[in-house]
Amino acid sequence: MDRSKLYRRFRTLLIANRGEIACRVIRTARAMGLRTVAVYSEADRDAMHVALADEAVLLGPARARDSYLNVERLIEAARKTGAEAVHPGYGFLSENAEFAHACLDAGLVFVGPTAGMMTAMGSKSGSKALMEKAGVPLVPGYHGEAQDEATLAKAADKIGFPILVKASAGGGGRGMRIVRSAAELGPAIVSAKREAKAAFGDDRMLIEKYVDNPRHIEVQIIGDSHGNLLSLFERECTLQRRHQKVIEEAPSPTLNAAQRETVCAAARKAAGAVDYVGAGTIEFVSDGKDVFFIEMNTRLQVEHPVTELITGIDLVEWQLRVAFGEALPLRQDEIRLNGHAVEARVYAENPTKNFMPSVGRISTWRLPAETGGLRIDAGYREGDSVSPYYDAMLAKMIAWAPTRDVAIERLNRGLEDSDVRGIVTNIPFLSALITHQKVRANAIDTGFIERELAVLTQATPAPGELELCAAVAAVVNDERQAAQVDANSPWQTFGWMPVGRRQRHFAFRVGHGPEQKITLNYGSGPSTLVIGDRELAFAIAPKDGGFDLTLDGVKSSVAAVIDGHELYLRTRHGRFDLHWVDPFGGETEEQAGADKIAAPLPGTVVAVLAEEGATLEKGAPILTLEVMKMEQTLRAPYAGVLKSIKCKVGDIVQEGVELAVVEPSGE
Repeated sequence: MDRSKLYRRFRTLLIANRGEIACRVIRTARAMGLRTVAVYSEADRDAMHVALADEAVLLGPARARDSYLNVERLIEAARKTGAEAVHPGYGFLSENAEFAHACLDAGLVFVGPTAGMMTAMGSKSGSKALMEKAGVPLVPGYHGEAQDEATLAKAADKIGFPILVKASAGGGGRGMRIVRSAAELGPAIVSAKREAKAAFGDDRMLIEKYVDNPRHIEVQIIGDSHGNLLSLFERECTLQRRHQKVIEEAPSPTLNAAQRETVCAAARKAAGAVDYVGAGTIEFVSDGKDVFFIEMNTRLQVEHPVTELITGIDLVEWQLRVAFGEALPLRQDEIRLNGHAVEARVYAENPTKNFMPSVGRISTWRLPAETGGLRIDAGYREGDSVSPYYDAMLAKMIAWAPTRDVAIERLNRGLEDSDVRGIVTNIPFLSALITHQKVRANAIDTGFIERELAVLTQATPAPGELELCAAVAAVVNDERQAAQVDANSPWQTFGWMPVGRRQRHFAFRVGHGPEQKITLNYGSGPSTLVIGDRELAFAIAPKDGGFDLTLDGVKSSVAAVIDGHELYLRTRHGRFDLHWVDPFGGETEEQAGADKIAAPLPGTVVAVLAEEGATLEKGAPILTLEVMKMEQTLRAPYAGVLKSIKCKVGDIVQEGVELAVVEPSGE
C-alpha cells in the first residue's frame, strides 16, 4: 500500500473521544500548531473537551453506541470540519480495526496502527497465537475460534482452575471474570460475554490460567513507518480492583536492571512480529519468577504519563509525528530513565459501597497547582456534570521525583490537598492506598486491594475539638463573605456588637448521630469557643477555599465547603462531613430504607436472575444493571420470597426506581 495514504502531514485533527484523554490530546496538538476538532454527545454538550477544541461536532444521543461508537457519524464529523486526521484516544473505537479501515477509506490519517496490525495484535486470542509462533512466553490458555460453552468448559478443565475468562477484544477489566470452579464457569461466561458485547461490540472470549498472587508489568513501545521500533521502559500496574488499574508507576520497583532489559527486549520482539507502527503497550503477568505475555494494547494507555515523566518524551507528540510519516527522533540507546513517577486514577465512585459509580454535578473542584513534580490530567471542571453513560474517571494525578518514596509522598500530598464535592470520589481511598505500609514496601499483587479493602475504606474518625471549632468558623466565615455585598453590614467585622458581649450556640452532628454542641462568645474582647468545660481563644483569617483557624495560638489550615446546612471540612485529621442542626428547628429527616431494591444510579437492566415467587437467601442475586459501562448486581437484602419484579431486560431505569420487592421470611 502507498504509505502516503497512511502517513502524511495534516493540519486539522479530530479527536474521536471525550473526557480527560480528549483534553490531553487537544493540548499537545495545539502546542504543535494543529487545529483541533472535538466530538460530543448530547450528554457532553458543556464538557471540558468541547470547550478546549477549536471546533466541536454533535454526534448524537448520550448512549455511546449512538454517538462515540458510531463510525459513520465520526467520519461525517471529520468531513464537515475539514479534518484530515483522527486520533482515537483510548477506549471506545481506539482498537477497532473497522474504524481504522473506515478512516483510511475516507482519506483520513488514523493516528495509530493499521487495521491489519490492530487485528493481529488487538485481539487477545490472535496476538497469543502470533506470540506463540514468535517464541514469546505465554500464560497457558485457550484462544481458539470456537466459542460455544462446551468448548470453553473443556478448555477450562484442561487448563485447571482457577482460570480467567477474558474478553478477546476488551480492556479496562470489562468482560473479565475469575472462575475458581466448574460450577461458576457457565454464569461467568454469560455475564462476561454480555458485558464485553456492550463495551466493545464483540463478545468473543479467551480462557487462560489464573496466576495466583500475580504482578502486572507492561512495556511502552512505539514504532515508526521507517522500521524503527523502541521500548520506553516498563510500568508496574499491579494495584487493581475488578481487573482495572488504580495506581501505576514507572519504572517497576519489582525489576532489576537485567530483568528490565529482558522484558523490554521481549516487548520489542512481540511488537516486531507485526512490524508495529504507532504507540502501544505489551502487557505481561509475573508469578514472581517468570514473566508471561498476556496481551498487546494497540493504542495509548491511560497510564502513559508516568512513562512521559521518567523519559521526558511527549508520547502524543511522538504519535502525531509518526502519523506525519516522520522517523522517531531518538535511538534506543538515547532514551534515558530519570527518576520515578506514580499515577493515581481519580474516579467518581464510592469505595465504601463496592466502588459504586457516582453521578451528579461537580459543585466544588479544587485540585492543587501543577508544581513541584505534580501533574494533573483532568477532563472535568467545577460545574460539570458526571453522567451515568460513560467511564467514571474524572482525572489522573501524577507525581515525579528522583526516588519512589518521594514520588509517593508528593502524590499523597496532592491527593490530600484535593477537594471535590457534589459527587463521591475515590480520593481518600487513593491516599490510604498509596500510604499503606505494604504498598510502600512493594509487597503487593493484583488481589491486594480486595484483601485490604476494609482497611483502605475505614470510616473517618469522629470530628474532634479542631473540627467542631472549624465548623463554627466555616459558618461564621460564610456569613461574613455573604455580607460583603453589603458594605454597611455589621458582619463585616467579626464579632461585631454595639455594646457588651454575647453568645451564639451551635450544634453539629455526623449523619444521624448525636448532636455535639459548641458555644461562640463574641463582642468586646477576644472571641472564644467553649466545648464542654474548655474555652479556646478563637480567630479566623479567610483565604481561597477555606480559612486559617487559630485556636489558643495554634494556627491550622482548613478547607471548607458549605451547602445549606451541610458542611465539608478538611483538616490535618482528614475529611469530615457534618450537618449543622437548624438553630430554629424545622429539621426534616428522610431515610431511604436499606431494604428497598432500587436502582442506585440510572442504568439499563441487562439480566433478571431470579423468578417471582422464588425463596431467596440473604445476598441472592435478583437482577443486573449496566451502569457506567460496568455491571452491578442487586441482591436480596434479607432472606425471603421474591414477591414481584418491576422491570424487564432492556428497561432503562432512573435512580431510585424500585425494581423488585422481597417479602422477608418470618425468622
